Amino acid sequence: MISEDRASHLTHLVIDGIWNDDLVEYKDEEKAVGIAKRGMNKCLKEFSEVDRAAKATVQSLKRGVLEGTREWDILYNKYYEQEMQKKGIS
Repeated sequence: MISEDRASHLTHLVIDGIWNDDLVEYKDEEKAVGIAKRGMNKCLKEFSEVDRAAKATVQSLKRGVLEGTREWDILYNKYYEQEMQKKGIS
C-alpha cells in the first residue's frame, strides 16, 4: 500500500489532469477529489489483495520456490494475472 499523502497526491494529479485536458468541468472540486480518493483507495486495496493472494499461492507450492529467484518472479506474475482476471481487472 502507499501512504495517505501519496494517494492524495496521485488523486490530485488525476483530477487536475482530467480538468486541464478539458475532459470534465467540476461543479464542486472538493467533492470530485473525495470521490476520486475513494476510487483510488478501492483500487489500491484490490491490487494489494491480488498481490497477497499471488504471493500466498507461490509460497504454498510444495517445491519451495524462493522469493527473489527468476522462477518465483515468473510464478508470481502468472498467479498475479490469474487473480486480476478473477476480479475482472485485467
